[in-house]
Amino acid sequence: MKTVLTGITPSGIPHLGNYIGAIKPSIEQSHTSDLRSLYFIADYHSLVKLWDPTLRQQYIYEIAAAWLALGLDPKQTIFYRQSHIPEIMELNWILTSISAKGLLNRAHAYKDAVARNVADNQDADAAITMGLFGYPVLMTADILAFNADIVPVGKDQAQHMEMARDIAARFNHVYQDVFHLPEAMIDEQSHTLPGLDGRKMSKSYDNTIPIFLPGKKLRKAIMKIKTNSQLPEEPKDTEGCSVFALYRAFASAEQTAELAARYQSGIGWGEAKQMLFELLEVALAEPREKYDALMADTTQIDAILADGEARARAIARPILQQAKDAVGL
Repeated sequence: MKTVLTGITPSGIPHLGNYIGAIKPSIEQSHTSDLRSLYFIADYHSLVKLWDPTLRQQYIYEIAAAWLALGLDPKQTIFYRQSHIPEIMELNWILTSISAKGLLNRAHAYKDAVARNVADNQDADAAITMGLFGYPVLMTADILAFNADIVPVGKDQAQHMEMARDIAARFNHVYQDVFHLPEAMIDEQSHTLPGLDGRKMSKSYDNTIPIFLPGKKLRKAIMKIKTNSQLPEEPKDTEGCSVFALYRAFASAEQTAELAARYQSGIGWGEAKQMLFELLEVALAEPREKYDALMADTTQIDAILADGEARARAIARPILQQAKDAVGL
């Protein structure tokens, strides 16, 4: 049985774009019986950018509750906090000791940070932490601690996966074959949803619709979606229309075809947005209720994660021991 591993950064309540682009396909994949699926909250990785401990704890609960409410089954998967698996950090140092600095120098995130500093006439490494520089090694430890075979990543993480394979291969060459060479799973067909302003839905653009907004706030957000000035009776193009794109992401083929026909015959933007709201309200009402219940009693989340952590450590412990034996520790 192959192992597939997915890391989830704790950065607050996900938005609709996160759900369609990453959460939904990941949860659907977890139902595949011939894969062992591991999902982890990457709280150590969050230390690089987030230095507020209270907010970090809040984000950990929010992201865990969101994935559970949206259908992640902790009985079918292994769901855990990265920081509760000490084997990962032990392995991180072992891998750091054989990772070439030249390899890490080529990481896009580090190179981009250096380029920004140089452009601003600052020291090349101004404000760059070792956490940022060593991120690819910790990501490698996340993967190799479980000898994961498959790691779904976005295109922006493809380079890190190449580096993980390089580091694993170097360890196996210097010492002995302990680690699998993981394969990146890059979804070329992954969906991106438009935000309120028509650009890609992203927190950096402040144009998102959070998944678990209460009904009234959800409707208010939808009514803010940018549209053109066409009159209700005018035929409208579905391509490039944010309202239609969001509707299509959650609707059945039949519902989508019906709305497309309405676009051709004429529909007011207010009515189209109301149809989108009603569709989302039906789709998200039950997950919202589950999310609210989990956040009202976070001991449920703690218990689920603790169970996942025990199962995760049972996998990681012998792999770490193999690595320690190989290096003579």
